[in-house]
Order: sequence, then structure tokens, then C-alpha cells
Amino acid sequence: MVAKVKTAKPLNVRARRKSLRLHGTIARDLGILIVSGRYKPGEILNNEVAASDRLHVSRTAYREALRILAAKGLVESRPRTGTRVSDREKWHLLDPDVLSWIFEFEPDDELLFSLFELRKIFEPEAAALAADRRSDAQLERMAEALAGMEKHTLAVEEGRIADQDFHAALLEASANPFITSLTTSVSAAVAWTTIFKQRNSPLRRDPVPDHQRVFDAIAASDPEGAHAAMAHLVDMAFLDTTRSKAPKLKLTRGSRRETAAG
Repeated sequence: MVAKVKTAKPLNVRARRKSLRLHGTIARDLGILIVSGRYKPGEILNNEVAASDRLHVSRTAYREALRILAAKGLVESRPRTGTRVSDREKWHLLDPDVLSWIFEFEPDDELLFSLFELRKIFEPEAAALAADRRSDAQLERMAEALAGMEKHTLAVEEGRIADQDFHAALLEASANPFITSLTTSVSAAVAWTTIFKQRNSPLRRDPVPDHQRVFDAIAASDPEGAHAAMAHLVDMAFLDTTRSKAPKLKLTRGSRRETAAG
């Protein structure tokens, strides 16, 4: 009797893990179709029976996938009318999963511009705060991350993780809990824009010097220098990203869209 209990438990755990992977995969596939525009806002998705039959999955797995999407603002379910794709204004665009789905293919120019516009609004301010408030331990973490970026480059996962660590340590050094709460989203944005750049064309410019200038200003307790260095870093990251797209954009204060030279 005891033996049966011991053997049944791992089987249940494995079954649960398989179920979790399944509905997560369904949510990812549907999420990509939504953010890429294949399913338009207002469009009604297949009902549980039809969708589960088409995908050859259980109704429970499909229902759980829809709950994931609903939690991210991509869909909403209403009695009688079914599950409808939400307007983009309701999407949780900074959710790491949603960001990854957006960059699965090629994001539209306006969305890409808006992401970097947001980064330029708050990351330079965070760098300025970090220059005033950082600890020696946080500065050391940033230095280690810089060394990792230089050693591995952003072409490999180790280098991209080091890049994320640099930005995470900087946001933490701002000593503002609301800014720090954006770490996961910023890390996802940094990671997926880098992967997008590498996937479309090899990065032609070394971004480590830009990060080094930010680090030097923070280490020197120079808020204005840190702000300027981070603003330049975001501008250059935006330019690197858009160089792999057409038409190309340029980040400016006076215009939301402008053709970039070269």
C-alpha cells in the first residue's frame, strides 16, 4: 500500500508539469498570433470545443491558456459572446511574455519606437539617481556585468545575461522601489531587442563603451553625466535595432517618425 502511494505521486507531478507546459505552449502560440496582428482586436476566438478539437488538446488546457492571456490583457471573455481579442490599449505590453511574443517576428515601427521612448523617459533618470545613491556592492555588480559583456559579447546568451544584470543592478541602485519593480520588464526589453538585432543581422557596433560611460559616471557620483550617458545608450540601442528594419526610424523629441540617415 505504501509502495503504491510512493509511485503514484511522481506520476501525478509529471502529469501536472506536462499540463502546465501544454497550456503555456497554447498561450504562447495564441499570444504570438494576437500581438502579430493575425488575430485582430475585437475578433472572437474559437469556442472551447472547436478550439480544443482543432488543436487536439483538452478543453481544460485550452481554458487555462485563455486565462493566461486574459491575465496579460490580451483577451477578455464575456457570457454568450465568447472570448474576444482585447484592444491593444489593454495589453500588458511590459509583461516579459508579451514582449517575447512581440519580438518573435518583427514588431511594427510604432510599437518599437514607443518601447524605446519609454526607456528614454525613465532609464536616464534612474541612472542619475543611481549616481547619487548606489552602494559599493551595486557598483561592483555593475562592473562584473560589464566584464561579462566584454568577455562574451551580446552574440551569446552569457553576454546578454550580463547586459541584463548591468541594467538590473543600475535600477536597484536608484533606491526607488517603483523603479526597481520595473527590473523584470526592462531586462526582458533589453534581452529581446538584442536577440532581435542579432537574429536579423550581426550587431555592427560594440555597445560596451556606451555601458562603460554610464558606469563611469555612476562610479564618479555624477548624476548629470550618468543621465546623459544613459540617454545616449538608449538612443544608440534604438538605432541599432531599427537598422535591421525598413523603414528606419530615428528617436527625436520633435517628431515621432523621421527617416534615419545611413
